[in-house]
Amino acid sequence: MVEGQVEPSIDASSSPPSVDAPAPAATSARSPQLLLRPRREPFEHGLLPIPKLIFSDGTQTLAALADKLLHRSISSPHRVDVPALADAFQISLDHARLALDTLASVLPFEPDPDGVANVHDIVLFLYVQSYKRLVPRPHKDSAAIADVWPSTSAFDGYLSALSPLQLVRSNSRRFMPSQVDEEAHQLSYLQKHMANIITLLAEPAEGEGDESLVLTVERFEHLGFLLHFSEGIPLTQAAPFFANSDPDMPAVPVSAAQVHDWVVQNIVVSLEHNAEKVLAKDNNMHNAADLDVPMTDICSSHTRVQSSSPPGTSVPANSTYVTSVTFVEGISKASVVKQPCDIKGPSLKVLNCHDSVIYILAPLSYATIYGCSDATVVLGAIGKAVKVEHCERVQVIAAAKRICIANCRECLFCLGVNQQPLIVGDNHKLQVAPFNTYYSQLEDHLSQVGVDSSINRWDEPLVLGMVDPHDSLSHPAGVSDVQAESATCIDPDQFTNFLIPNWFGADSPQSTKYNPFPLPEIYRASQKKKHSNLTDVQEAIRDVQLDENRKRELASALHVHFRDWLYASGNIRQLYCLQSD
Repeated sequence: MVEGQVEPSIDASSSPPSVDAPAPAATSARSPQLLLRPRREPFEHGLLPIPKLIFSDGTQTLAALADKLLHRSISSPHRVDVPALADAFQISLDHARLALDTLASVLPFEPDPDGVANVHDIVLFLYVQSYKRLVPRPHKDSAAIADVWPSTSAFDGYLSALSPLQLVRSNSRRFMPSQVDEEAHQLSYLQKHMANIITLLAEPAEGEGDESLVLTVERFEHLGFLLHFSEGIPLTQAAPFFANSDPDMPAVPVSAAQVHDWVVQNIVVSLEHNAEKVLAKDNNMHNAADLDVPMTDICSSHTRVQSSSPPGTSVPANSTYVTSVTFVEGISKASVVKQPCDIKGPSLKVLNCHDSVIYILAPLSYATIYGCSDATVVLGAIGKAVKVEHCERVQVIAAAKRICIANCRECLFCLGVNQQPLIVGDNHKLQVAPFNTYYSQLEDHLSQVGVDSSINRWDEPLVLGMVDPHDSLSHPAGVSDVQAESATCIDPDQFTNFLIPNWFGADSPQSTKYNPFPLPEIYRASQKKKHSNLTDVQEAIRDVQLDENRKRELASALHVHFRDWLYASGNIRQLYCLQSD
């Protein structure tokens, strides 16, 4: 079976409905309330550059491995643990554990707490490892990019002279696709491979041999890992062959060919809808239904942005599509605060922000930081996954279940993470440190999303390799022969706490009063030493015997040095940006 080829068993002449023939579900899908959408999480947070888990031959290899997994699985509902997965695919236990942890982070439901996964979810997860991200589009304003980045990189050696952002955004490369572009690309991938995907889920019809495949309602439900309807309608409720099943009677299995035709019809409808939006946008027919149009913040009183910069934050809205992503995009030389009332949906993206400070003080499932430079991004509580990609000189402070870092340079990650930080791609001069901040609602937010502050694996980075097979950007010649670079732990003497102003008003008895992630002893000792030194200096200044004129001169000198530090470090902007109106 070659990639994208249709299985003969699905095309078997069992008189399935024609793709061109009108079907009730396809008709309803054309209504604004029923559009099929890809679940973005497997494509954005579920891809692993582990060669033994990437299959480009359709179902030829994966089908045999799926059968192998089924025979080694725990009895119904066919669950597989780490040793069974490692043995079936001949991978290390660490890689098998990483695969199951990654799958758990992108499932549409809460994973099994004992670390096992359903075989059919594993099979779909492994199938989409063949997905390649969309080649980014040309940037509209190359002059603006030239202003952001110097013409040469600060790094020597075999790498391109371009920085990570130049690599993505210069004229010789491409620019990050829009949400609509990416969704269309994911839908097209699923359309091309749906025959293979359904074949992997299907089973022979009873008494009819291997040539006739059917799907039970239980197997069909696994497609919800990859697809959902825009109004939150489960696939089984929208499918005409399962929608009216008697809840007291087992649903009758359905022909795999019929399921394939119905899914493809709905994908075609959604692709046409996306194409119409892109065409309208290209013709400057912007409207509120465009996923890329910034909308007014719902809770603007809690978001303070420097007046010289456009807000750049948006919650895309569409009457036919319930979005699940909040954007903070294009912030430059400003500070932004996002609290729970500013967030719509479980996901957030911080895109193309420069020389700024971004506070995301809210519980979320997913967060993406892409294409940022010289910025600080604070992520309060992320219950599923964080991804940081193509960033340079960025400080990320994150309390999360897991984090993936790809193609970054000179970045510092202050982490409170329950799983090993994953480092993939071309990274240079990365540093990791313990989580170093708090705000009054942090422990409540951590509890809401299921992050355990007693577990912090910040200093156990796992490096997977230099070349990311899912990345469409080209790589320098010979780069695959180079050992990928890991991250170093920050020197305790350079470790500092990060102070977040209290924007939440008066503290309650349950408010977070200190960093909930315990500091390692060496960092705690360093903090005590710094505090002791500060106390000694304060006492020395207070006890010095000076007349009033000399005291005023000393106070003035200290004030000048502090002001110079504020300007030199860029922190003066925060004092202005974050003032109350």
